[in-house]
Amino acid sequence: MVWTVGLGLWGLSRRNSVWRDEAATWQVARRSTAEIWHLLGQVDAVHGLYYLLMHALFTCFGPGTTTLRLPSVLAVAVAAACVTLIGQRLAGDVAGLGGGLTLGLLPAVQFHLQEGRPYALVMAGAAVSTLLLADLLERPARPTRWTAYGVTLLLCGLLNWLSLLLPAAHAVTLCWTRAGRDTWVRWAVATAGAMSGTAPLILFSRGQSEQISWIPPLTWPMLIGPAVLLAIGTLGALLDRPRPGHPALAAVALPLLAVPLLALAGMSLVKPLFLDRYILFGQLGLALLIGAALGRATGAAAPRLPRASKLILPLALTAALASLLPYSLARRSPESRVDDVLSAADRVQRLGRPGDAVLFIPAARRDTALVSPGAFAGLRDIALVESPAASGTLKGVEADPTAITAAIWHCARILLVTDAAGVAKPASAGRDRAKRAALRRYFTPVADETVRGRRVTVYERLPGPGEGSSPSGRLQP
Repeated sequence: MVWTVGLGLWGLSRRNSVWRDEAATWQVARRSTAEIWHLLGQVDAVHGLYYLLMHALFTCFGPGTTTLRLPSVLAVAVAAACVTLIGQRLAGDVAGLGGGLTLGLLPAVQFHLQEGRPYALVMAGAAVSTLLLADLLERPARPTRWTAYGVTLLLCGLLNWLSLLLPAAHAVTLCWTRAGRDTWVRWAVATAGAMSGTAPLILFSRGQSEQISWIPPLTWPMLIGPAVLLAIGTLGALLDRPRPGHPALAAVALPLLAVPLLALAGMSLVKPLFLDRYILFGQLGLALLIGAALGRATGAAAPRLPRASKLILPLALTAALASLLPYSLARRSPESRVDDVLSAADRVQRLGRPGDAVLFIPAARRDTALVSPGAFAGLRDIALVESPAASGTLKGVEADPTAITAAIWHCARILLVTDAAGVAKPASAGRDRAKRAALRRYFTPVADETVRGRRVTVYERLPGPGEGSSPSGRLQP
């Protein structure tokens, strides 16, 4: 846990940067409880429990990158502790310690270790439930443990209902270990309770599926990385040697890695859903299997080289840390994410003047103002007719294109916040096309700065031919 917390605290603020996904957490956490409930009725119901948790933390400790990301750091530390205990129980001390120390170094985990989103918390819940299952495989007649198992699965499901792929992995484990009928019955009751508790969220959130319409269809190249992970995990499973009187570690770890991955790939053939963060908890299985391989190597070397065998784990850990150092440094830099909301807000604060207007293309870039409202003090959001909080949305409600064009025409100076050239997509909404057209027709850019995936452009209205005609065609004095 100490090792993983250290990895998480290392460069936690990412030089005081926050990207668009985290900006959603930030802006929702700053709303009142009533406003959050209103939002969940429109969008993001799947993240409702997480938003309420972050609202409580922001209320107690104030908004900031530490408050935003520290829950993920602590969650991965809990997961690492559980991996250590599972590995120790099923494969020995070296396997447990190796797996626990490995978890925080895995590339996918390093990314979400410092991410203000719920996926690390789901992984912690998955680790706790798997630890409980490992205990119950040996001592199934423990009702309180089965209750804790079911409650943990329920919490995971409420944080992200795709985590309910976890019981499918656990079912494979029960088959592999030839669990008795009583164990199956207790597992089925606990799992059914968790699924029943999550069912209303699943049914309700299906009506908000437009939120994930941007996920691309599954292609073969997208499966290369998962295939490599499965190959590594399978090798670790082959090296595993069950301890007498205990279930095989591979029986717990390999299904945990493979089943969610294969199930999500299968689901993505029907509806695109294939994002590794949805099954981040599968990395627990990979860490366990790597730990098993380290334990096996140490055990094989111990009879002939007792002193050298004790160096296998620290040397392997040092080699992994050194080889992953460039990646680790990159993940802890602002450039590791698509954009940086806070840097864009700083540019607005520096370039803006009291009374200036501001526009956002697309409207989702309004998160810049929602995360840093102080940077937009004195500026007028001329396209907005209903705020995000009032409308129960993440980006607010904007006026129709004609009204936006008229509002632009009456401005003397406008700041445009949009995506950088390498990130921006062609404007598809009519409102965004109207904004672009009006700016080209009536204004001239006088300042243009791009920073970390976002672009802030200052437009000024300059006298020129046709300046006397309004958008409606009437002459103005």
